[in-house]
Amino acid sequence: MAHVALVTGGAAGIGRAIALRLARDGIAVGVLDLVEDAAAAVADEIAGFGGAAVGLSGDIARRDTIAQAVERLRETLGPITILVNNAGISDYVPFIDMTDAQWDRMMEVNLKGTFIVTQTVLPDMIEGRWGRIVNISSSSAQSGARMMAHYSASKGGIIALTKTLAVELGEHEITCNTIAPRFVMNTVKAEADFGSEGFFPGNARETMVTSGAIRRQGEPSDIAGACAWLVSEEAGYVTGQTIGVNGGRYI
Repeated sequence: MAHVALVTGGAAGIGRAIALRLARDGIAVGVLDLVEDAAAAVADEIAGFGGAAVGLSGDIARRDTIAQAVERLRETLGPITILVNNAGISDYVPFIDMTDAQWDRMMEVNLKGTFIVTQTVLPDMIEGRWGRIVNISSSSAQSGARMMAHYSASKGGIIALTKTLAVELGEHEITCNTIAPRFVMNTVKAEADFGSEGFFPGNARETMVTSGAIRRQGEPSDIAGACAWLVSEEAGYVTGQTIGVNGGRYI
């Protein structure tokens, strides 16, 4: 059976690594991002090694743009059988200072966006009686994270949504699982670039490296490898699970 995947936030970082890995595994990929040129560049990269891909633009928080992108993917590559909900936003603000707008925006993108994209592609999986959904959460949903109450809550919602979809969709031979990364390269870069004194002061980055069972920070390819297995035929009896790709760091 030929498969078509939609990877949101696929133009960079973890999303790009997942799109490339799935394509190398013989899966046709729709690379969706806010900026179509960036998504198209990843699709071109896939085409360069003989894979099938199309770059798509869309805002996961806007149902109309997602409907258009999904329809284009169907017309170009076929029905969607694999969905990777990777797109999301993050921010750092003390809870006491957090505004309603900051809270609402985080939930709108990270949680509602996942709801919108999943609901849009689901009819293909139900009709074909086969599907794989992988939602990218965060270890912060399991441990909490300073100055990220809204982000952690949105990613915790992803875990709860995943478990519920696993129960509801299993009768259609659709699995739904979560990957919860921690200390992955592009995530760490975002934290470092933010410049908060709450993240990696002094030698904290080195401390993070040495605190895990695996003595390095994660790479986007580490997440892509876990995702590749979860969408495979071999993982057909795995659903409702949260896979911690974290190098053995649990707090």
